[in-house]
Amino acid sequence: MTKDADDPSGMRKGLVNYGDAGFSLFLRKAFIKGSGLTDHALDRPVIGITDTGSGYNPCHGNMPQLLEAVQRGIMLAGGLPVKFPTISIGESFAAPTSMYLRNLMSMDTEEMLRAQPMDAVVLIGGCDKTVPAQLMGAASAGLPAIQLITGSMLTGSHRGEVVGACTDCRRYWARFRAEDIDAQEIADVNDQLVPSVGTCSVMGTASTMACVAEALGMTVPGGATPPAVTADRMRVAELTGSTVVQMAKSRLGIERILTEKAFENAMRVLLAIGGSTNAIVHLTAIAGRMGFEVDLKALDRMGRETPVLVDLKPSGAHYMEHFHAAGGMTTLLRELQPLLHLDALTVTGRTLGEELERARPSFPQDVVRPRDNPIYPQGGIAVLQGNLAPGGAIIKQSAADPKLMEHEGRAVVFEGLEDLANRIDSDDLDVNADDVLVLKNIGPKGAPGMPEAGYIPLPRKLARQGVKDMVRISDGRMSGTAFGTIVLHVTPESAVGGPLALVRNGDRIRLSVTAREIALLVSEEELARRAQQQPVQVPRADRGYHKLFLETVMQADKGADFDFLAAPQVRGRVPRG
Repeated sequence: MTKDADDPSGMRKGLVNYGDAGFSLFLRKAFIKGSGLTDHALDRPVIGITDTGSGYNPCHGNMPQLLEAVQRGIMLAGGLPVKFPTISIGESFAAPTSMYLRNLMSMDTEEMLRAQPMDAVVLIGGCDKTVPAQLMGAASAGLPAIQLITGSMLTGSHRGEVVGACTDCRRYWARFRAEDIDAQEIADVNDQLVPSVGTCSVMGTASTMACVAEALGMTVPGGATPPAVTADRMRVAELTGSTVVQMAKSRLGIERILTEKAFENAMRVLLAIGGSTNAIVHLTAIAGRMGFEVDLKALDRMGRETPVLVDLKPSGAHYMEHFHAAGGMTTLLRELQPLLHLDALTVTGRTLGEELERARPSFPQDVVRPRDNPIYPQGGIAVLQGNLAPGGAIIKQSAADPKLMEHEGRAVVFEGLEDLANRIDSDDLDVNADDVLVLKNIGPKGAPGMPEAGYIPLPRKLARQGVKDMVRISDGRMSGTAFGTIVLHVTPESAVGGPLALVRNGDRIRLSVTAREIALLVSEEELARRAQQQPVQVPRADRGYHKLFLETVMQADKGADFDFLAAPQVRGRVPRG
């Protein structure tokens, strides 16, 4: 690589400021040679590798094997691998919610990419918020970057039934709450839901973001679907290592990959896989780092012409290992070819269309449907608007009860998480199956961190009666592994004075997915009167990250990113009209 002082690379990149550049390089090389490296090694392209292994993150439990394979690929291609740690966020271990820490991880990733000498970086992540955080940070840092997914876990077996985290976690827990199964069985299934390390084995947020990353062109072909503990995953890791060296040599920056066409391809894939609603927030944040705003109305129009083709839970029946065996993303992308930008560039330096031509031929399988025989005729996600959500709301229509998609009911309101916990299981709760459950104050500022509590549990007394679903509305999120007729991301959130804050018990609410409407059937005059009676008290904090979060986090329609991290200028809107 060029050792031009005006365009430094390798160990000459980003020298510490001691006032003497020559001494800075001399000192840096002296210290790194302490690990046994030679000048010959130090003269190669330097490839950073994010090590996000953590005992609190079983989704990344194969990190040692991935690191070994990536380093092997880098060295075989003539690069120098240098691993370094960043924050690691385990979905079920991070309080109050992993989303609260996503932006912090993105900042950590961005600044470590800027601070340390590297010509390119391999981002290793898998758990829900790690991939979006890494892509956000890399987008802001701007150097050549490639994503390596940790991979999904294998499936388990409970009493002869295939099970996997975490759609089946929720299904069995709902049965336990309804007293359909006993304590022994819930304990037994708990041993089988997560039979190996890796991310959730259904089309939850982790699997969704893996597919989205490949659709963006940020992984090597086939990088989304191999399970964590397979040889296929290790081969992908080695290929990632060799590919990133070529990216460093050709200086293939992330700005050439994360283009408008790439984001439109990713949105198309998100809709076709019946992906997690969380991916809307994450894609919006990643796009915002590149200077693109997401047009939710245009996304909804895209959804009307994009059927759900991947038969995975929670929208379908299969698991990620079955998707991989069916040819993975190549099979899906070939089926979507007429709807994609095939000239979008990928990390290989080739276009998406060129990669599909190079891929192995398709074969008969039953996981990815043809477009004329979809799982669901429209995209998995619909965008709602109305006087209850002026800035928009989201529903995962492919995982909802068709009978509830057009519904009007009485509001049963919970003012926050504590109120929900105190009353949802009470036999005295005034609630019927055709009511609408409303949960306030779980948005970006309200909770804080927009937790996945939007999957409001069914009241226990209704669960006992056999009720399986109800319309539920909140300004929070739900896990991509969840299912039900659930309206999420209501914007503006209640904590900043959005209309959701004004809903009272007994109000009538109308949901019409056909009309893309979520409406509070209360007069504007009455809502104005309520707003005067209950002035907004936006949450505040005295110090630390909590203070930074509450003062700078944006709403869901802006990706819940921090306002100071978004690109300073808007370059365009995606998807384009």
